[in-house]
Amino acid sequence: MTEQQAQPRTRRKPRSLAQELVTVLTERIRSGQLKRGDKLPTESQIMLEEGVSRTVVREAISRLQAAGQVETRHGIGTFVLDAPSTGGFRIDPATIVTLREVLSVLELRIALEIESAGLAALRRDDEQLAGMRAALDELNEGAAHASDAVSADFQFHLRIAQASGNHYFADIIHHLGTSIIPRTRLNSARLAHDDQAHYMGRLMHEHEAIFEAIARRDSEGAKMAMRLHLSNSRERLRQAHEEAEAQGV
Repeated sequence: MTEQQAQPRTRRKPRSLAQELVTVLTERIRSGQLKRGDKLPTESQIMLEEGVSRTVVREAISRLQAAGQVETRHGIGTFVLDAPSTGGFRIDPATIVTLREVLSVLELRIALEIESAGLAALRRDDEQLAGMRAALDELNEGAAHASDAVSADFQFHLRIAQASGNHYFADIIHHLGTSIIPRTRLNSARLAHDDQAHYMGRLMHEHEAIFEAIARRDSEGAKMAMRLHLSNSRERLRQAHEEAEAQGV
């Protein structure tokens, strides 16, 4: 690293500093500056180079992990896995930042995850069910901590997709990473005109209904519970989108 490269950059004002850092690191991986097996710069180095806080760096690394681009080996560092595919169909999680884009992803998820939940109810084994339960317990315990809750929420949906027995469901969810969770992009509670505790309580209730249907191997019940969960999220955000457009935001 040259002295010029190490100079702190002027602090930017993107919608999400963490997501902009994800974009920067993803481009380094895509361009070959960082290759498979390479170790990412340390948190301190990234903070200096990009002019961001440690919290921003950790959130960006967490999103890259969820997207399957890097893995962290405790006590050693964070290493590059595979470069993002540059050909064929691709959704870049870094671009999912506006209300309209989040709504579009929710529509895609509705099409995918309803069937995925139904198949999971029929095909899941006890170990997979235990994994869903563990993710839900972590989600409930970490509800007060946004980053913990988002990670657990993502894991719950990913485990359902994995239990479907069709790896393509899981591949798409894994590819999108934590960007499938609206509150990684938007203040969903505020947009829904709700306090955070009540908002999270509703999400917990919806998640529990999905889990219970899968646990009792009720395929149609699991589909209905997943449809209700994702449709509720879409409706809350759709109303917020219409209000924003009416106000010219």
